[in-house]
Amino acid sequence: MYTRILVPVDGSTFSEQLIGPAAVVAKATGAELALLRVVGNAEDYEAARLYVERLAAGAGAKAVCTSASAGVAAAIREEAQQVPATLLAICTHARGGAMQAILGSVALEVLRGLGAPLVVFRPDPTGPAAPSKIGRVVLPLDGSDVSEAIVPQAAALAKWLGARVIVVSAIEPSMQRDPNVPSGDVQESGYVNGRARDIAERYGVEVGWEVLHGDPKKVIPHFVRGLGDAMLAMTTHGRTGLQRVVTGSVTAQCLRDAGVLVFTRLP
Repeated sequence: MYTRILVPVDGSTFSEQLIGPAAVVAKATGAELALLRVVGNAEDYEAARLYVERLAAGAGAKAVCTSASAGVAAAIREEAQQVPATLLAICTHARGGAMQAILGSVALEVLRGLGAPLVVFRPDPTGPAAPSKIGRVVLPLDGSDVSEAIVPQAAALAKWLGARVIVVSAIEPSMQRDPNVPSGDVQESGYVNGRARDIAERYGVEVGWEVLHGDPKKVIPHFVRGLGDAMLAMTTHGRTGLQRVVTGSVTAQCLRDAGVLVFTRLP
């Protein structure tokens, strides 16, 4: 599925926390690992080049140093699009509940313009590092087209990683059902069970399923943390009603609280 994993770094230990996990995945899948340093000022280029080359040598990766003449986000997108089948993996900041605050302006701008999913991770100085071995891809669905938009790519990612897909539906009893979702579809285990069977048959991956009960912003991160070897696959925003269950603020909360890699895209 992917032939290269691209990890942007900015000189901070915060941004470097995906290098180890990315190196493990690259070795397991045969993908090339590349580290990208984007430079804002020409006078900083040489120091930046030496920095990224040192990091790359230690990780068995390729070093890429480029200038940000059109902005940092544009430079990251351009490098990601230079090589077909590149998976971009970027660390995020978390300052609040809004998606822009969680991702930071650069990461959100990259996501908006990339036209493809990327992996994001919010490092927690007091929490565990990102898992290197991904055994499960957790796919929260709520019956809406918005949440379903990432299904093909999440299934392909799991197949590439040799991982199992876990389809989950988070049910909050007090939540008003979206009028576009057929009555009973989401609140019955038949929905998530049926989607798991469909995904297994269509994409040829091993799939399990779970129904979670409670506030999605709490039960989804809690479930994923408990697995230990999982990543999330979620879209980043929704519209109304139950479409908020696995998108928008819930995705932001998962980025902040789950402590795992999140494979995400715009619907």
